[in-house]
Parts: sequence; structure tokens; C-alpha cells
Amino acid sequence: MAQFIEFLGNHPILVGCWLAAFAGILVYHQRTGSKGATPTQAIAMINRSDALVVDIRDKKDFDEGHIVDALHIPAAKLEQRVVELTKQKGKPIVVVCKHGQQAGESVKKLEAAGHDPVYKLNGGMTEWKGQSLPVVTK
Repeated sequence: MAQFIEFLGNHPILVGCWLAAFAGILVYHQRTGSKGATPTQAIAMINRSDALVVDIRDKKDFDEGHIVDALHIPAAKLEQRVVELTKQKGKPIVVVCKHGQQAGESVKKLEAAGHDPVYKLNGGMTEWKGQSLPVVTK
């Protein structure tokens, strides 16, 4: 512990850079972060609350396998097609991407459009398939 404190005292610029990077990561996650749902929680929302699943992956990925009754709206077209979801206001929405990393931005867009609650699927379709949950293929 004494060596750690000595290191901090001897390298204030390095410590300052580390703290700035840490603060930047926190701010980034606070702005882009969103509520997440595990596959098990998503299944419960689908079965109990009639949640809508919105798949934002590319058409090729969607056709290779998607969650049953998922609505395909590519992330690039979400803002133009958000009107299609007006009938679903008040119902939970689960946004699905490939690995769970791109869905956060789409969740923010849907929340800005007045939808609540909106969740991202933690781990995306990779986690869904990893748990051997059912998918529909074309």
C-alpha cells in the first residue's frame, strides 16, 4: 500500500490522465447507457406484458435467425420508421442487436419518441442463441 501511495505522489500526470479517462468513460456510459434485460427477463416481458421485440440488425443477420414475432427495423432506418410503433406505446419494447452494444443508442431514440419502457437485450442475439433459446429462420 505504501508503494501505491508513493507511486501516486511520484506520477501526478499519469494519475491525472487515468482519472480523466475514468471520468470520460463514466460520462459516456451515463449518456449512452440504457436499461438492459437479460434473455430470461425479455422472455418474461414478452409472455406477461406482451412486449414488442424490435430487431435492429441488418436484413441478412435478421434472416439468419431472429426472435419469434420480432419486428425488423434496421438501426439506420429507426428514426424514419418509429411511426410504425405508435400503436405500441405503453407496452414494453425490447431492442435487439447482434452483441448488445448497438442497442443502447436505439433505446435512447425510442425513448425520445415517447416510448416507455424500452430495454436493450443484454448480449444481443449472440447471448440469446448462446442460451439455446428459440429463433425463427427464413
